[in-house]
Amino acid sequence: MHYAAPTLTMGGKFFTMALGLLAFAAVVAVILLLAALAERRGGRRRVAWLFILPTVTLLVVGLIYPALRTMLRSLYNAAGTSFIGLDNYLTIFQSDDQLLVLRNTVLWVLVTPFVATAVGLLYAILVDGARGESIAKAMIFLPMAISFVGASIIWKFIYEYRQEGVPQIGLLNQVIVWLGGTPSQFLVGTPWNTFFLIVVMIWIQAGFAMTILSASIKAIPGEIVEAARLDGVGAVQMFRFVTLPSIRPSVVVVLTTIAIGCLKVFDIIRTMTGGAFGTSVVANEFYSQSFSAGNQGLGAALAVLLFVLVIPIVIYNIRQMRASESQR
Repeated sequence: MHYAAPTLTMGGKFFTMALGLLAFAAVVAVILLLAALAERRGGRRRVAWLFILPTVTLLVVGLIYPALRTMLRSLYNAAGTSFIGLDNYLTIFQSDDQLLVLRNTVLWVLVTPFVATAVGLLYAILVDGARGESIAKAMIFLPMAISFVGASIIWKFIYEYRQEGVPQIGLLNQVIVWLGGTPSQFLVGTPWNTFFLIVVMIWIQAGFAMTILSASIKAIPGEIVEAARLDGVGAVQMFRFVTLPSIRPSVVVVLTTIAIGCLKVFDIIRTMTGGAFGTSVVANEFYSQSFSAGNQGLGAALAVLLFVLVIPIVIYNIRQMRASESQR
C-alpha cells in the first residue's frame, strides 16, 4: 500500500507563517512589557539583561551547542559508534584526497581576495568621477545581486564544452573556435579547473570591493589631495603615497571578508563540478562526507577545521578595525 505524505495547502502555509509571526510578536511584546516594568522600578541592569538574554539563548542553542556537538562528533568513527580520538584529523592531513582538498582551499584563499580586491580597486579608480559613474558602478556591482548558484550556472554555460566539429554552446569555446582554436574542457583539467572556478568568485566579489574602496577614496580629505598635487606628485605617486595609505583599513576589511567567503565557498563548487575533477574544497568536502559518503566523523572534523581556519582571519580583521579607530 502506497502512503502519500501529507502536504500543506497554500492556505495552510500562510496560516503557519502567520502563526509564526504572531508568536514572534508575542515574545517581543512580553520582553518589552517586562522591560518597561523593570525600568519603572529603577532596575536598569534588569532591563539590559532582558534584552541580552534572548540573544544569548539563541547563540547558545543555535551556535555554541551545535559547535560543541560537532567537535565531539569529530572524535568518533563514521557511524558515530566508536571513539577514535584524532584519527579523523589525521586522515585530513594524510589522505591524498583530503590533501588535494586543502591545497584547493589554500589556492582559493591566496588568489581570490588579492585579485578581486585589485580588480575592485582598479574599477574604483577608473570609474571615480567619470561620466555615467552611477550606471557603471551599478553594472559592476550587479553580480553581487545574483546568488552564487545563479552566477555559477551563468559561468557553467560560458565554460560549456562540445566535441570539436559540433556547434559550441559555451561562449568561451565558441570564441576559441572563431579564432581558429580547439575547444577545451575548462572544468576537467587539474589544477587549472580550480582557477577557472576562482574566476567566478572574482567576478562576483569585484563589485563588492569596488563599492567599499570607492567610498573610501571619496572620503579622503580634499586638502591632502590638493597639497600632494601642489607638490607635483604624479598619478602613480599619488596612488602609492596618498590613496593607498588612506584606504588601507578598507582594503584590509575587503581582503579579510573575501578570504572568509573563500574558506566557506560551497555553492560554486557544488553547482559547477560537484567537487569532481579535483576541485573540491573544505566546505564542499564537509558536505560530501557528511551527507553523501555517510562519514559523519570526517565531515565533523572538516567542519571544525573550517571553523579553526576562519578564526585567525576574524581576529586579524577586528584588530585592524580597532587600530584604525584608535588612530582617528
